[in-house]
Amino acid sequence: MYDCIVVGAGPAGASTAYHLAKQGHSVVILEQAALPRYKPCSGAVSPSVAQYFDFDFGPAIDSLRRRVRYTYKLDDPIEAELTTTDPIWMVRREVFDYFLVQQAQRQGAWLKDNTTVTGIELRGDRWLVSTSAGLWESAYLVAADGATGPMAGWLGFPDLARRTATVLEVPTPGPIGTEDPISFEFGLVKQGCLWKFPKQQGYSLGAASFLGKPPANLQAALARYGEFLAVDPTAGQLHHHPLKLWDGHHPLHTHRAVLVGEAAAIVDPLSAEGIRPGMISGVKAASAIHAALCGETAALAGYTEAMNASWGADMQWAKRISSLFFRVPGLGYRVGIKRPTATQRLGQILAGEVRYADIANRVMKRLGGGLVPGLGG
Repeated sequence: MYDCIVVGAGPAGASTAYHLAKQGHSVVILEQAALPRYKPCSGAVSPSVAQYFDFDFGPAIDSLRRRVRYTYKLDDPIEAELTTTDPIWMVRREVFDYFLVQQAQRQGAWLKDNTTVTGIELRGDRWLVSTSAGLWESAYLVAADGATGPMAGWLGFPDLARRTATVLEVPTPGPIGTEDPISFEFGLVKQGCLWKFPKQQGYSLGAASFLGKPPANLQAALARYGEFLAVDPTAGQLHHHPLKLWDGHHPLHTHRAVLVGEAAAIVDPLSAEGIRPGMISGVKAASAIHAALCGETAALAGYTEAMNASWGADMQWAKRISSLFFRVPGLGYRVGIKRPTATQRLGQILAGEVRYADIANRVMKRLGGGLVPGLGG
């Protein structure tokens, strides 16, 4: 019997397994896909995640970016540069995720990929996990199987709403220069945005809406944006993937089990950032399970409290800003994005140097004031 079974080999699950194995616990990661595997994702990661680990992420980083470009309805361009200590990492998930799993394996975790979990059962003080490769047992269980995985439902957690993002992966015949910016377009997608994330040799173009009824055809907006950027949309591969955005506090634990990453809706409702918060949730979950294995009966409840008090509390502000900004993106662009400090604040939030709570009152006053004649300035 294992101390812990982690279902799902994404960044959240691998982070949990790494820290548990590092503390001497027996851990197995069960993953339905054969690794390495492609994962639809634009692949931007804040370098601030490195503080939670003691290894070099260099081999898993595809390229580094500092330049950011914004447009509104393909016009009124703004270019800026991140002022954080380190540039944003661009990663390919088939490389990044597998690299994290390999680090967990080096600490002693065991990987069983190409293995589908078909059911779970709590029997006394142990979990029985049925899979396509037989039965597994553990004292604790981690659901890290993403936005559409069955684990959260099997564990009795509510079925949270999902939105759909569309990603177009476009390879290029040669390397892309380091000055090619991360790009965002506001206005073409109702209550949402488009983006272009350059990799070493290719682009990830994405589209998503954040509020209201999803647009009927994100693909058309994505194709138009690609043509605007001189990126041939017909040369790429189109993918769709769910987004389970944070939408309020809810329990992240039950008896001898926790949710991490996208399975727990640990996704920023304003930026759709999920990798960094997912990895942080894995680190905190590992700490809680370690404490529980050492006899602390309330440790898993402490995990829920810690995530809600730190990350979740800040996401309340992110959701409020998102609700205002994406309802009136033209105003948001004019009074928010075009401000000289906007990109600086974006970088600081991604780096964990500034919280949404630190800027929310100013941002909401500008957005709200812009809707009322004579207010806002």
